[in-house]
Amino acid sequence: MGAEQYDVAIVGFGPSGAVAASLLGRAGFRVHVCDRLHEVYDKPRAIALDHEILRVFQQLGVVEQVEPYYEPFTDSCFYGVDGQLIRRMTMLPEPYPQGFVPSVVFTQPPVEEVLRKAVLALPTVTVETGLTLTSLHQTDADVTLELAAEDGSSRSISARYVIGCDGASSTVRDLVGIRLEDLAFDEPWLVVDVLANDKGLAKLPSTSVQYCDPERPATFVIGPGNHRRWEISLKESEDPKTVATPEGTWRLLERWITPEDAELWRQASYRFHALVAERWRDGRVFIAGDASHQQPPFLGQGMCQGVRDVTNLAWKLSAVLIGEIQDPAAQALLDSYGIERKEHVRQLTGKLKEIGAVICERDVEKARKRDAELLAQAGGKIQPTPRQDVLPPLSTGLITHTPGAGTLFPQPWMLRDGQRIRLDDLAGNGWRLVMASGFEAPLLSDLAGVLNLTGIVLGTPDYEEADQVVAQWFAQHNARAALVRPDNYVYGSAQDVDDLGRLQRELLDRLT
Repeated sequence: MGAEQYDVAIVGFGPSGAVAASLLGRAGFRVHVCDRLHEVYDKPRAIALDHEILRVFQQLGVVEQVEPYYEPFTDSCFYGVDGQLIRRMTMLPEPYPQGFVPSVVFTQPPVEEVLRKAVLALPTVTVETGLTLTSLHQTDADVTLELAAEDGSSRSISARYVIGCDGASSTVRDLVGIRLEDLAFDEPWLVVDVLANDKGLAKLPSTSVQYCDPERPATFVIGPGNHRRWEISLKESEDPKTVATPEGTWRLLERWITPEDAELWRQASYRFHALVAERWRDGRVFIAGDASHQQPPFLGQGMCQGVRDVTNLAWKLSAVLIGEIQDPAAQALLDSYGIERKEHVRQLTGKLKEIGAVICERDVEKARKRDAELLAQAGGKIQPTPRQDVLPPLSTGLITHTPGAGTLFPQPWMLRDGQRIRLDDLAGNGWRLVMASGFEAPLLSDLAGVLNLTGIVLGTPDYEEADQVVAQWFAQHNARAALVRPDNYVYGSAQDVDDLGRLQRELLDRLT
């Protein structure tokens, strides 16, 4: 009997694998997902998400189900050598540009359960746990995976494409010989999660905190409910195993709380790395999530980056699988996944390292100089900086060089029959041509045929904007129209009808 045939095989059923399976399964493709573990890990690892990821959850139909498990992220206050405030990070003000709170903290295990249940409900997706990938073999037409079960048996499946979402120690990455590039960050830290009681909560700060203390840099994050997290820098003389014991952990927490104030939920020592895969594709095999990058944790972007990866890849795979895009354009489109995501990861990692350099300066005099410079830059009064300002746009790949290209296009609230409805719930998540109120231009028929392009004219009865979020975006970028990709990133913008015609023809040329 031949191997079972699928469109896509996904190795790893963590958050990235689950989102990839949902996106592809909802598009009707035959998907196989395997993982060696049977259950969701019952302790938190990721703690932060942003509005881009909530918008993906909206697309998957699960955002209401995960809502009970997240809360708005508090401000993050940076305190310098002498305890003075030197920086404050906050979130974008209302009206929120993506239709959701821009930054949230969340409880990972129940959110993962929601994502998994959504996958399990899809009729074209097969999920099997207790399986370990042992080998894969590519041909021009497909990839064969050998999977070993816990009872020692093994079997093969075949897929047109494979996505490795199998974590930092990725078997998929190793089997295709992809190496990781070192982006020069390597530090030992202890991560501690506690469930605090009322006595403990009363002792703790009311905002999240970055302690930029040369003696012991540390991060304090206010999680949902009574969940609190510390990330504590370790000294090279300290044994990571010893500090990760309950006794060692409580010694480091005594600055804030004692065992009478909270219950330890999780403590683990890590070496925080900055790594990125040299390439993200090998023929019909792709890697995503922690398999393709590891970043310092200073803005809680790890899980967000993994979801961005698979959201970027899924629509491109879909276009190729259904035959919308033919070779050689199809190969260029699939290559653009790694081109776009690798550069985005490199740029964001650079920004996170800059934040880390502020937090982790160990020399007291250099730290005092840092504090003075930050205060001087602020004119002596700290101005809040939105976390979203740190996130770079896409700068390469399938975008143009027009204003706003590579940025996330807004998702405004629309007014329909007296109700407020988010734009994606009205227009869907395919390619969209969004035009300003009073601006109407024809869709290029050949392009609309290739992409199933949806035209949206604001200010019409179907698309009446509630808060002028898109109108402000158009004014900011001196544009009247935008071509928006299925992952909600802007392909390009146009000022007038001629500009828009050129933009559509250029995109058609690149996809055919």
